Amino acid sequence: MCIAFNDLHPQAPTHILIVPREHIASLDEATDDHRPLLGHLLFCAAKLAREKGFSENGYRLVINTNDAGGQTIFHIHVHLLGGRQFIFPPG
Repeated sequence: MCIAFNDLHPQAPTHILIVPREHIASLDEATDDHRPLLGHLLFCAAKLAREKGFSENGYRLVINTNDAGGQTIFHIHVHLLGGRQFIFPPG
């Protein structure tokens, strides 16, 4: 259902992109039919965080949506960031 790989421009010691094989341009364009796929992306992120060994310390998941939300690639994807302390609010 998805593929995961390291981001070419990491924003944290671990920065993995989780990308569905089905094209959805942005979260704003997702429909009710996409609920299982979107849930799957989040479960994959949690599994990867456990496998990489930083789930207990914490991690951040980011989905940028449309131009003002910072989306530059118009194929929905989840950023899994871990391995450092994050602050809130972000950016």
